Amino acid sequence: MELIFFFEVLVGGLLAGIMYSLVALGFVLIYKASGVFNFAQGAMVFFAALAFVSFQSWGWPFPLALLAALATMIVVALATERVVLRKLVNQPPITLFMATIGLTFVLEGLAQLIFGTDVHRLELGIPDDPLEIQGMLISTFDLIAAGVAALLVVALGVFFQYTRVGRALRAVADDHQAALSIGIPLQHIWAIVWAVAGFVALVAGLLWGARLGVQFALTLVALKALPVLILGGFTSVPGAIVGGLIIGASEKLAEVYVGPFVGGGIENWFAYVLALGFLLVRPEGLFGERHIDRV
Repeated sequence: MELIFFFEVLVGGLLAGIMYSLVALGFVLIYKASGVFNFAQGAMVFFAALAFVSFQSWGWPFPLALLAALATMIVVALATERVVLRKLVNQPPITLFMATIGLTFVLEGLAQLIFGTDVHRLELGIPDDPLEIQGMLISTFDLIAAGVAALLVVALGVFFQYTRVGRALRAVADDHQAALSIGIPLQHIWAIVWAVAGFVALVAGLLWGARLGVQFALTLVALKALPVLILGGFTSVPGAIVGGLIIGASEKLAEVYVGPFVGGGIENWFAYVLALGFLLVRPEGLFGERHIDRV
């Protein structure tokens, strides 16, 4: 029974980790293409979920509300790229980072101005009954949500690895000037990446909104993606997956097996302690590129 309980906790953590990977993927896509750490990704998740649930509350059917929310997020992402990123090309990274912090507050305020500030319940029609597998009780919602997140992560990984746009993205990520010199339209690639990040934010917003409710706290989900990025590397899609699995599993196991000895709530901060320790050993992450500065 003890072994079954261990695997039950482990599987639950792995499923939550895939959800973390989905949020982290939005950061990776933008950082890989433009070198911008988009601190506003959490606000985009909140904006997407609030837009969808608001469209539903206006009486729109599920498919129409989903398409409208997707169109809204693509417009928001493209507007962000054109108004913020494009105007700050060749600026220091700290300038771009501060711009995305400002964008976070703009999106949060804009979402609540347009759609209101009430907390909403989001229903996706996914049951949340416990499912027994080999003696383990696993949440049906967590299993389906993790499956959706995993499919999206794999699909995006294949898209950026094997398609023409994906090859152009990798070229842009390696060297902006070299990519321009061989005719790759830099601004078009950035627009595509931001649009995809908007789509990822919508999927993450729907899944996390169904689990936590559509509320301001959704913006804080992005903070849990930071340890994932530190472990996996800021430029690696596989790193986002592996980092998410490690964070999800370790925090659940720590909560169950270490929490009773140090007090409750360890799940809220253990991931950051793990990431801090990892920074001391491998700052670039498991799949990140080593940077060697020659002087």
